[in-house]
Amino acid sequence: MWIDKGEIMKCSSLGSADAEVEAPHPAASTTTLSPIDVLLGAAIFDLNGLPKEYFMARDRDDARWVQTVFQALGLQSLLASSLQLEGFRYVIIHGSDGHAIVVRQKNCYAALLLSSQGKTVPESLIHWSYEFEPGILKNHPHFQSF
Repeated sequence: MWIDKGEIMKCSSLGSADAEVEAPHPAASTTTLSPIDVLLGAAIFDLNGLPKEYFMARDRDDARWVQTVFQALGLQSLLASSLQLEGFRYVIIHGSDGHAIVVRQKNCYAALLLSSQGKTVPESLIHWSYEFEPGILKNHPHFQSF
């Protein structure tokens, strides 16, 4: 596992229809998937970094990634207060299950677990994650709430 700290980003209002992910198979290079197609889970944390709710794809039962995000938010908070750093925008945690993008939204931190599409996360997914509303997963047939 390794962590990429995001640079300060300016992003316009992007909806879920604005982002696309290239398919990982070379033969399908012209095919694009919507971000929801590569989403394996989502978690909401309050601004203190405490978990509030999380969603997992119905075919997955391993939620260890939520603990990893919780630890990363704690580390970020500790470093920010002791080093007086500001401007957290996003962090990407790379793991064996996929990539977790953690972004600070207006009233919470949102963490999105995405299936691995290579070693990097497309910038379009990072932008999409700022606007993503995890509450839509409550009624989504492929996700369950915890």
